[in-house]
Amino acid sequence: MELRRVRLTDPLTAPLLAGLDEEYRVRYGPNDEILQTEEAEFDPPVGLFLVLVDPLPGAGGRDGRSPMTVAGGGYRPHDEGTCEVKRMWTHPAYRRRGLAVQVLALLEKEAAATGYRRLVLETGPRQPEAEAMYVGRGYRRIAPFGRYEEARAFAVDLL
Repeated sequence: MELRRVRLTDPLTAPLLAGLDEEYRVRYGPNDEILQTEEAEFDPPVGLFLVLVDPLPGAGGRDGRSPMTVAGGGYRPHDEGTCEVKRMWTHPAYRRRGLAVQVLALLEKEAAATGYRRLVLETGPRQPEAEAMYVGRGYRRIAPFGRYEEARAFAVDLL
């Protein structure tokens, strides 16, 4: 697996965003969540977006397929000293392998190196596996801060 820094407009993010959009529709019904961020919010130096790519998908890459985006996520500024993780997703065929934890750990490390002291995020009530991952990494529950009252919000101190 290769971890790559990309812009949100990079072609490698398209499968991630499409998969995430489908996941939201299956779990929550029609919505416009994917359209609720500006691409530039994830650009360095204040933001970051990462994708985890399987360079040899399929039969060991012998089938001629191009690299496959299997997981990713990013952060954007939230308020003074705080960034927000958004767009965390793992392809269903690659789940339960610790890939989301790997992406999240690097986002935390990079956010701290950028000078952020705190990281916040929200996940939906129909995503218990995401909630378990955040709690398992030491995140604490906070009040929802976004547009969804039913969201499960979390925070972690980075320093």
